[in-house]
Amino acid sequence: MNKMNFELIEIVNKINGKIEGDSKLIISSISEINNAKKGSITFLSNPNYIHFLYKTNASAVIINEDFKPDKPVKTTLIKVKNAYESFCKVLNIFKKDSNLKSGIDKSSYIDKSSKIGKNVYVGAFCFVGKNVIIGKNVIIHPQCFIGDNVKINDNCILYPKVNILNDCIIGKNCTFQSGVIIGSDGFGFAPSSDGVYNKIAQIGNVIIESNVEIGANTTIDRATIGSTIIRDGVKLDNLIQIAHNVEIGKNTVIAAQSGIAGSTKIGKNCMIGGQVGIIGHLNIADNVKIAAQSGVGNNIEKKGAVIQGSPAFNIFDYKRSYVLFKNLTKLNNRIQKIEKELTSLLK
Repeated sequence: MNKMNFELIEIVNKINGKIEGDSKLIISSISEINNAKKGSITFLSNPNYIHFLYKTNASAVIINEDFKPDKPVKTTLIKVKNAYESFCKVLNIFKKDSNLKSGIDKSSYIDKSSKIGKNVYVGAFCFVGKNVIIGKNVIIHPQCFIGDNVKINDNCILYPKVNILNDCIIGKNCTFQSGVIIGSDGFGFAPSSDGVYNKIAQIGNVIIESNVEIGANTTIDRATIGSTIIRDGVKLDNLIQIAHNVEIGKNTVIAAQSGIAGSTKIGKNCMIGGQVGIIGHLNIADNVKIAAQSGVGNNIEKKGAVIQGSPAFNIFDYKRSYVLFKNLTKLNNRIQKIEKELTSLLK
């Protein structure tokens, strides 16, 4: 855990909490409630962990305001409306502080035509191409590549080995984990009469709007023509493939190892589970939920639909069908037994 010092009152003010205990504490780390040390802060929201509260070594514990201990508590309590949500804010406070870096490492290359904003950090062995615009407070960790004509707006974080290729546009407050690739060529090949596949030039770009987070080793292909678009607030997990000309709506979340084929349009506020496959040229409505390992081969026109299976269909129908599927052997044995009995009766 990163070591840094915060006055407890500073943390409490940021989460609108109320202190019960020592308000003059100095907090230097975050910990789990069952593995805490003096100087750390933790939280309790799950009733199954209440017993740890009475023996934790944490200096402070964030807890729901309606909690009433049934025996003495030696640690300082911070009471809030929602302990889990408040603890997430504390994690962000520590994370933000650990990323406070500035300056440009001498081993990095930045083309003279590029414009770099205030308080930007560029780590070792980075490459920044021609006519790049980087906003203020951007953090670019070592070994990142930023191609020509890229624009990165304020307060973005690029972890090591992120590649943002030519002409792509990144909004504000975006976070790209290690190994993310933005703007790789789409999978475009045209078969010729002799069976050879000829590459189709991919001359579009990728537009990523603000407040987007992209997990490690996720790839987003540039459009053949036009733009692949990731809207505000989208969250993508690790190891996801987004193909050319896809559009993902505002505040949609997608779990790891999912793949979306070319030109599919996904609505806003959708939730897509891990290892989901979606074929190309589809339209998926707003607020749709797709269960893990589903295969989507048709448009989903109903807002708020919940689907599962491969091919995917209504999740309740799927579950009923799955019950039957699990019992097919038993059902088959029963049918054979009945057939034998009927045959013997008819003789």
